[in-house]
Amino acid sequence: MRAWKERGLRHLAACAAELVVEHVERPAVDLITYVPADPIRQLSRGRHPAEALARELAGRWELELVSVLERGHAAERQATLPYARRGVNVRGAFTARRALAGRVLLVDDVYTTGSTVSAAASALRRQGVSAVEVVTLARAIRR
Repeated sequence: MRAWKERGLRHLAACAAELVVEHVERPAVDLITYVPADPIRQLSRGRHPAEALARELAGRWELELVSVLERGHAAERQATLPYARRGVNVRGAFTARRALAGRVLLVDDVYTTGSTVSAAASALRRQGVSAVEVVTLARAIRR
């Protein structure tokens, strides 16, 4: 995951999508979108793993890919925060640029506490989405 996210191994998006498709049934959704990158980290990375995974999944599952979410304010990096602060950190961090209807698949690269996808899903629902399904490549488990 770190090589894909931080070291620019772009070709891993196709491998990641294949893993997801092998283990996750195609969701009954109308379109696919992704959690947008933090603009500062996007500049240093040069690409965004969640967007790349969403693009690959859209092709495999024959779904329309829509870039609709944007970050409304800067937030601290989630990975550096204790679990208890992650939800507050991203509350209100996302907005949807336009109204949508129906069911949407939201893609992110890693699911840890669910705070990020929850905040992004809330922004989608505020714009009329009836249901949000979430797919990630990895689930971080802390003990």
